[in-house]
Amino acid sequence: MAISFRYSLQSLLRHRQTTLAAAAGIALLVFVLAASRMLAAGLDSTMLRAGRADRALVMQVDAWSESGSRIRGSAFELAAGAPGVRRDGHGTPRVAHESVATVYLSRASRRSEYTSVQVRGVHSASFELRPYLRIVQGRAARPGSSEAIVGRGIAGRYAGLALGEHFELQKSRDFVVVGIFEADQTAYESEAWVDLESLRSALSWQGYLSSVTAELESERAFPSFSRALTSDKLAGLSVTRETDYYEKVSSGMARFIRGIGSMVGFTFSFGAALGAAITMYGAVSERRRELAVLRALGFRRRAVLFGILFESFVIALLGGAFGMLLAWLTRFIHFATVNYATGQLVAFPFLPSLRILAGALAAGVVAGLAGGFLPAWRAASIDPVRAMRS
Repeated sequence: MAISFRYSLQSLLRHRQTTLAAAAGIALLVFVLAASRMLAAGLDSTMLRAGRADRALVMQVDAWSESGSRIRGSAFELAAGAPGVRRDGHGTPRVAHESVATVYLSRASRRSEYTSVQVRGVHSASFELRPYLRIVQGRAARPGSSEAIVGRGIAGRYAGLALGEHFELQKSRDFVVVGIFEADQTAYESEAWVDLESLRSALSWQGYLSSVTAELESERAFPSFSRALTSDKLAGLSVTRETDYYEKVSSGMARFIRGIGSMVGFTFSFGAALGAAITMYGAVSERRRELAVLRALGFRRRAVLFGILFESFVIALLGGAFGMLLAWLTRFIHFATVNYATGQLVAFPFLPSLRILAGALAAGVVAGLAGGFLPAWRAASIDPVRAMRS
């Protein structure tokens, strides 16, 4: 004879305070697990969307990132003349040469806190290679001027990056923000873009670049393009697929976020299981006579065991569903942190997915069932005669 689901649900309603307390612990566990993985997924998406498999990135051979790369301007001509480069309708190679610098700016809300912001020196080809970039406020910066456009992810969040404000790239060299741009939710939205020659002049980098980006005829053209630029060891150049570059510079931060989330989630899982166990132990103690009556009426130990476990399952499911809802709501929040692989401030969203939410819910249910097992075993082991006499 099995205990009805209705009876188990009524028991939970009668002890709603302890039920809600246990469910809250499960909700917290599910929220932490889901939110940390959504945050890592958002970082991956923001960084990886900036790269394309049919684009190659040329940098200094021993540089980890663009900000730490310095190559001679002649690398641009080498890349433009290399085999496999796509050309436009006028026969012009689709190649962009850029320089990247870092400035330290204070937070708009807390002027005592500073962070690093990446400034990219660009020219017209930089925009042609990224047609998804568009100005959403203000206007484009004029070539050769000390004007800047700022990505939506950091605009207004740091001193000098709001429309009409200015920031100092080098002493006595200010750049005024004349436009805000979107770039398909990629890492470029966490950058400020200025004229290439203006940046190189401000930093005395004339004749040097950070990187050259080349659009290839196809993904298969990469090996021949790479060989043409790396065969001369004296040039000191390295070539990577753009997708591989962004995967490399984002993997460490994403693993760190997932690791922190897993450690916190592991800790919370013990708390959630313990909370469920305490709640169910309390419920079993309060219902000792009631459970004894069930046993006297002919319900087997197995029926009582599964009845209590079902209650634990319902508590875990309710708490997990609430935790999933809280985690899903974080999709409206944008998080910003420094990617220490590049020194670049990156703004990115929480990115929910069915796989992440379902995995966190499953972990919450397991924790709830684990916490309810021992109380359920105790309930199933009650001696009806002794319980009725006590």
